[in-house]
Amino acid sequence: MRRFNVLAPDFDQGSERDGYRWRGVSVGQAVGAEQIGGHLYELGEAQRAHPYHFHHGIEEWLLVVAGSPRLRTPAGERVLRSGDLVCFPVGPDGAHEVSGPGTVLIISTHRVPDAIEYPDRGQVELRPPGMVFRTVDSVELWDEA
Repeated sequence: MRRFNVLAPDFDQGSERDGYRWRGVSVGQAVGAEQIGGHLYELGEAQRAHPYHFHHGIEEWLLVVAGSPRLRTPAGERVLRSGDLVCFPVGPDGAHEVSGPGTVLIISTHRVPDAIEYPDRGQVELRPPGMVFRTVDSVELWDEA
C-alpha cells in the first residue's frame, strides 16, 4: 500500500500559461490507483487549473485542502474554504471552473472514452485521442464531406 500526504506534497508538474499558473501532482499515480484518479493543484491568486468545462463521461469531486478558492458553476460563483467538498455530476449541470488562491484535490474515475465540453470556448475535447474540436464545425451525421 502506497500513501501520499496532501498537506506536504512534492509537486512535479505545473503550468505557466497566463491565467492558468499552477503547481500539481498526480495523486492517483502516486498511490498506485488504477480506477480512480486524483490531481492536487496549488493555485495562485485568480489562477485556474482548467477553463470552465464539464464531462460527458465522468463525475468529478473537488476537495479544498487549503486556502479560499473561488468556484464557478451554472449556479454562479462562490468562495470555498478548507475542508469543503463539491461534486460535479456528468453533463452540463456539472460545469465548473476553480480559481485560486488555494490548494484543491480533484478526484474522478478513470473512465474512457470521455468527452469534455468547454462551453465558453465553443470546444469539445475527446479522450482518447486527446483532440480538441470547435463546436461551430459541427455537421449533421449524414452530411457528405
